[in-house]
Formats: sequence, structure tokens, C-alpha cells
Amino acid sequence: MASEEQLALSGLIKSVHQRLRDSAKGSHPDQVWRDHLQNEDLLKQYANAMHKLAICYWDKTMEVSCKKDNSRIEWAVNSCRDYFFRHCLLNLFREKDDKVMKALDETHSHPHQPYQIDRIRLLDVGSCYNPFSVFADFEVTAIDIAPAQESVRYCDFLEVPLGSDFAGDSESSIESLSRTYFDAVVFSLLLEYMPSSDQRLQCCQKAYDTLKPEGILLIITPDSRHQGANAKLMKNWRYTLGLMGFTRIKIEKLEHVTCMVFRKSLFREVSERWCKIHKEGYMEPVLNIPQDFKCDSSANDDVQMEGTERTVDYMVEIKEMFGGLPFVDEDMS
Repeated sequence: MASEEQLALSGLIKSVHQRLRDSAKGSHPDQVWRDHLQNEDLLKQYANAMHKLAICYWDKTMEVSCKKDNSRIEWAVNSCRDYFFRHCLLNLFREKDDKVMKALDETHSHPHQPYQIDRIRLLDVGSCYNPFSVFADFEVTAIDIAPAQESVRYCDFLEVPLGSDFAGDSESSIESLSRTYFDAVVFSLLLEYMPSSDQRLQCCQKAYDTLKPEGILLIITPDSRHQGANAKLMKNWRYTLGLMGFTRIKIEKLEHVTCMVFRKSLFREVSERWCKIHKEGYMEPVLNIPQDFKCDSSANDDVQMEGTERTVDYMVEIKEMFGGLPFVDEDMS
């Protein structure tokens, strides 16, 4: 059972997120975000709360052997290692890309170079306390709008420009990020911080631009509902990111979070083809989160969807629930 301190810290985080979403309904979300960045006291409170929740509650709980498989950090590390060092998954989706491109163009021929990598270049966005720095096979760039440790550099990912190299005033901040530089980008509990769908889309597009071809975006998002309850929402995420050029290659439901891996496709036509084939009536290019549908700040954790979202055909719902089970995505044909 959660302690009073844990509940208080979590309450602070949720209240900040809710306040931003509420403010974005009456003002332009970008202005709401800029105003938020000026509130140094609140940013510090938020950073301290996230740091304490992570090291005193979340990570500590995962040290218990029966909970180890529910660690979001371990999940991200293992997903990266499986993809880059064991190569089976990377090669599988290379083959799928080629198969789809051959179907689109019989003359398609694309010889692949080995994905050479010694250490995984990882960009941890909204890092807080740089949890990936302890893994020797990762070269980590940790950024946040309110760093909780000195190894995390200040950077507003929404606004930072992309160039040919890094630039910064000092070791404590970053003024620009490199295009096609990173092997992996991690959004751990990040997108729900953004008060609007457009800002979440901006984050994902920027991740796409900073990744190398075949690099991966790992998204970890809060989800305490039963397995499959938010499958429809997650499939819309898959559709939306597919339009950008991402292919979802893995989805897994851990305790209190849903974790996904998206691959930057070698050929944008591959992900676009999936979107065209699998588009359903409810799908549109937005990144909504369950909290967007709450009626007000006091709503409980159940998503209060509008009528069209609640009246789902029974067989479609069953299909979506199976789509939410942990698996490696293979329906690329």
C-alpha cells in the first residue's frame, strides 16, 4: 500500500499535469508551456517529487525479485540490447521492410549495411536523474527542463533546434541537438506532461529527426487499467506515429505502465502502407492520453470517453484487447 508521502508526491505530479491541461483548454498550449517554464519554484518541486518517487518508491520496489520484470528502466535497457546487440529483431524488420517495398515496387533492391554499434547512443528526454548512466554499454545524453542531478543537462525538447552537432552554453545546458545521431530516444513518463496533442506530436517528430535510420523510440506511459483497456487509444498512437515514419515493433503492459518500441523505418512507405491498410473509422493523427478525456480535475482514473468512443462494437473491442497483449509486432504485410 502506498505511503502518505508517496501519495503526496504522486498527487503533486498529477496536479501539475492536470493544471497544464486545464490551462491549455483556455489558452494557447505553447504559451501555457512557456509560462510553466518560468515557474522555477514549481519546476523544482516537480523535479524533486519525481526524483524521490523514482529512487525511493518505483526503483526500490523493482529491486524485489518478483517485481523486477516491472521496472521501466530495466525494460528500456533490455529492449535496446535485444534490438541492437542480438540483431534478430532488427534483421526481422529489415526483411519486412524489403518485403513491403518489393510489393510496392518489383524493382526494389536495397543492400543493407550492418548496423555497427559498440555503445548505444541514447537520448533520455525528461530524464530527471539520469537512470541510464549506470549502464556501461550506453552513451547517454540526459536532458530535462528541471534537472534533479548535475549529469542531466537543461534542455526544452519542444523548442531546442536541430543542427549538425550539439551546442551548449556549458556542461549544464544544451542549445541544439544533432539530426540522425541517436540510436535510441526514451520518453519515460514524458508525453503525459505535455498539455496538448500537438505538443506530443512535436516531441515525437523531433525524436524521429534525431534518430538514425532504424533507430528506436521507446515510449513508457502511465496505465493502471486492466490489460487491453486502452488498446484502442494505443492503436491510434501506432497509426499516428506510422504517418511520421515509425513502425511499432513491440508493445508490453507492465504494472501501472504501457511500454512501446517504435522503429524509424528505412522506408517511410512501409509505415504509411500499414496506416492505409489498418486505418479504422475512429483513427486520426492525434496523440491523446486517457487523462484528456477526464471531465474535470476530480475525475477518477477511469477514462470518461464521449459517446462515440464508448459505443464500440463488441467484436472490435475483443480484437483490440488481444492487440494489447505483450508481443512483437509482425502484422506488416
